[in-house]
Amino acid sequence: MASNKDGDPSLGYLTRKDIEVKLPRPTRVKNKTPAPIQITAEQILREARERQEADIRPPKQKITDSTELGDYRLRKRKEFEDLIRRVRWNISVWIKYAQWEESQKDFNRARSVWERALEVDYRNHTLWLKYAEVEMKNKFINHARNVWDRAVTLLPRVDQLWYKYIHMEEILGNVAGARQIFERWMGWMPDQQGWLSYIKFELRYNEVERARGIFERFVQCHPKVSAWIRYAKFEMKNGEVARARNVYEMAVQKLADDEEAEMLFVAFAEFEEKCKETERARKFVAFEKQYGDKEGIEDAIVGKRRFQYEDEVRKNPLNYDAWFDYIRLEESVTNKGRIREVYERAIANVPPAQEKRYWQRYIYLWINYALYEELDAEDVERTQEVYRECLNLIPHEKFSFAKIWLLAAQFEIRQLNLNGARQVLGNAIGKAPKDKIFKKYIEIEMQLGNIDRCRKLYEKYLEWSPENCYAWSKYAELERSLSETERARSIFELAIAQPALDMPELLWKIPSAALLHLGICYLPTNLAQAYIDFEISEGEYDRTRELYERLLDRTKHLKVWISCAKFEATAMEEQKLCIQNARRVFEKALNYFRMSAPELKEERAMLLDEWLDMERSFGQLGDVSLVEPKLPKKLKKRKQIASEDGLAGYEEYIDYVFPEEAHAHNLKILEKAREWKRQRLASGADD
Repeated sequence: MASNKDGDPSLGYLTRKDIEVKLPRPTRVKNKTPAPIQITAEQILREARERQEADIRPPKQKITDSTELGDYRLRKRKEFEDLIRRVRWNISVWIKYAQWEESQKDFNRARSVWERALEVDYRNHTLWLKYAEVEMKNKFINHARNVWDRAVTLLPRVDQLWYKYIHMEEILGNVAGARQIFERWMGWMPDQQGWLSYIKFELRYNEVERARGIFERFVQCHPKVSAWIRYAKFEMKNGEVARARNVYEMAVQKLADDEEAEMLFVAFAEFEEKCKETERARKFVAFEKQYGDKEGIEDAIVGKRRFQYEDEVRKNPLNYDAWFDYIRLEESVTNKGRIREVYERAIANVPPAQEKRYWQRYIYLWINYALYEELDAEDVERTQEVYRECLNLIPHEKFSFAKIWLLAAQFEIRQLNLNGARQVLGNAIGKAPKDKIFKKYIEIEMQLGNIDRCRKLYEKYLEWSPENCYAWSKYAELERSLSETERARSIFELAIAQPALDMPELLWKIPSAALLHLGICYLPTNLAQAYIDFEISEGEYDRTRELYERLLDRTKHLKVWISCAKFEATAMEEQKLCIQNARRVFEKALNYFRMSAPELKEERAMLLDEWLDMERSFGQLGDVSLVEPKLPKKLKKRKQIASEDGLAGYEEYIDYVFPEEAHAHNLKILEKAREWKRQRLASGADD
């Protein structure tokens, strides 16, 4: 071992220039004799367990009489009902409510809760399953049948409901009823597994003829090779050789030109081979794979179909679906030369017009070609060449395909060529920038931990699309994840200052209903909570209030007022002060709708309903008397409308009459009465 110039023998043959960090010196143990008192790992664990404090558990409530039980039930029901009013669409809350009623043995109330939950979301099959399970568990069989029957009627495409219903009837020994349910299910033509379950059901009760009849309907509903093979094997298992051969022959007649016909020939040949019918088996191609020559196999399997595909692509070279089928046929033969030849002939048929809709199917020929070279042929150079030629062929100045850029970059990454991937993505941004390309490029750099590159990419992203709310919020989210609070706040400020944001309300935090009212599509991301939630998470409540004020300067939408009030009600301050602030927001919103937007009566009524719900949620600190005198009366009215054909009609609508309007209306009536009286007196004097 070479000595170190600096005199440190622990570095070995490396020089100080070859290492960046000096290795620490190993700790020297001066006294290596055993300690006088030895402690085992078992003793350490035992002492730790003995010193561990007991878990703090809430005290158990003991109910001693029926009055306490009634109070407890009333309190729990009120808690559940309040929770449902707040989160009506949360199905788990309904389930817990119903299960609690079941635990109290109040099954009528439990059924009422289940039915109310189904009114909210009857498409949720979990509700039906749990509802029926409760009825079965408590041995209410007829109720359970009613639930299952309604479930399969409303949701006939959910197989699990049918399985559970049938399983219940079979457990009860009601075989005829289970068979009747199967027949109802088969009327909806389910997938293969449903038919096979029906067949197994009949075989469990030795109903072979019934199973045979179901198989005949099964192959008519699913005319696939696998279905016919199952049918033939069923007959063979029951010793019906002639019937099995008949099934295979019918399958060959109907599926001779199917893509999976080769599998059928193989199964037929194996069947004849088991029956010692070698001469019969030689008629089929799959048997020739074992006894014949290569040319005979290829002619029998591929020759006829190859001729058909050649005829199709000759008549219409731009029929890309025919090329796909042709390529799939050649790939099944695994002749690399012929496969590449067909691929080259297919991609040579470039769409005549430079419009993206004509290229969308064509581009997948290139994609399949590249994937074949990479995965099947395992030729890296040819794969790179395919991607390169494809990217050169696409007219990027008119349209482009982000998919092909990303596939080329991902291929380079799989080859551990990171610089090549960056070059591909960089060219994509330069020639045809797209959202998908920026997102994937940033994701790759983020996984590599290149934060500076991510920042540069976000800057390029925003230079290309300054109105993109997604890019702004994700950029701020990146800085926030790095604890760069001021940078994140600055990015948000720059974002909301942009004059042409595509969805500025998303950055501010307008709930989804408001976005729909504004005609804006709501993205399933954290955009709607981005800026305001950022400040809340930082504990900057004053900044949050300022943001709400700035947002209300832009829009006075109902949802913004409600969101602001809910924020004030939940701010991390003294509770009474929070309630006062929330009331102040509601008062301000109410004044706006009363003075500046009197035509928005429905929004004003909804605002008062939200305020009333919030006062009730405050418990003892709430004061519903502040809201109830301001609530409007609902009146059903009719107005005349003109239909498209010019005929007049009437339409009913709900009008809201607020207290001050009713008072003004009464004053007008009194004024009319006085005027009428004056007119009467004047007419009497004239007489």
